[in-house]
Amino acid sequence: MRLISGRVVAPLLLLALVTPMRAEILEQILVKVNGDIITKTDLEHRQIAALRARLNSDIAPEALTNDEELKKTLSEITPKLLVEAIDELLLVQLGREKGYRLSDQQFNDWLSNLREQQNLKDDQKFQAALKQEGMTIEELRRNVERQMLISRVQQDEVGSKLQITEEEARQYYLAHPEEFRQQASVTLREILIEVPVTKQQGQAGVSVGADDRAAADAAAIRARLSAGEDFAKVAGEVSAAPSKANGGLIGPIDVSELSASLQQVLEKLQPGEMTQPIRTARGYQILKLETRQAAVVPPFESIRDVVADKVAAARQRTEVAKFLKRLRSQALIEWKNAELKKAYEQHVATPPAL
Repeated sequence: MRLISGRVVAPLLLLALVTPMRAEILEQILVKVNGDIITKTDLEHRQIAALRARLNSDIAPEALTNDEELKKTLSEITPKLLVEAIDELLLVQLGREKGYRLSDQQFNDWLSNLREQQNLKDDQKFQAALKQEGMTIEELRRNVERQMLISRVQQDEVGSKLQITEEEARQYYLAHPEEFRQQASVTLREILIEVPVTKQQGQAGVSVGADDRAAADAAAIRARLSAGEDFAKVAGEVSAAPSKANGGLIGPIDVSELSASLQQVLEKLQPGEMTQPIRTARGYQILKLETRQAAVVPPFESIRDVVADKVAAARQRTEVAKFLKRLRSQALIEWKNAELKKAYEQHVATPPAL
């Protein structure tokens, strides 16, 4: 349950593409799977959720601002959504055949944990959150039971195959060392002398005088540090950065995340040395290099569990894919839409990306 609202980009276009016309009274069936149906509304709910996820991500949200781009995006995501919908239905059907169900106690425990985690102990807040999601408590329970059935069935079918021996993990580590390489990193301390921003005639800016005073203050602080004052103590006294509460400590930071110019500056420093004041967007910053860690592949013994988890996750994906393929081959799938059937079959026939 998300209980969070996403950004709204071109909402009228999105609704026009995925919402049925008001005059359409009868629910349109897209496909029957062993007698159970997937409707147009079911698919539309998945499409909307997928679009919202894209809008809340960094995956080119600007591409969803006109009807042509929305239609293109829908054509790209719909085949995968169809496969997921049918696969989930097959798993739910098998779970019901096995007699699995969500008890009242299980649901109440799950709901209690959710409300605590989401700070929704107050009934009014909780009901408002449900309303925001367009969901009733009954629908929420059905969704939770659906996920429980899917999880139980997958555990039944592939859980026993996910025991990874130490030798298997070691062999994977030896064959794929770059997957476990830790990037070069630095740990720094910082002191920021902020340059105040002023507004004149509605425009934000920095006066030359304020900049000069901040530069002079930074130079004076740099001189104090050079004379032997403790960097962490001075940072706690004068820095305008949030890190002042921790003596200016920041990191470890991947070197690749730093700007090229800052990397060049830090390359010239030895641990314990510091920079001259550097002009940044907020003011003047003095950095001290605490430690530098070169890129390295850790020894297997120190990341044994990480390697085993990675191998198990890859095996789980493989085993689940094989199991779902078998379920599909045994299912009676009756399509009511030839275009969607073609899209589904093409996607199923496409090898999954590694």
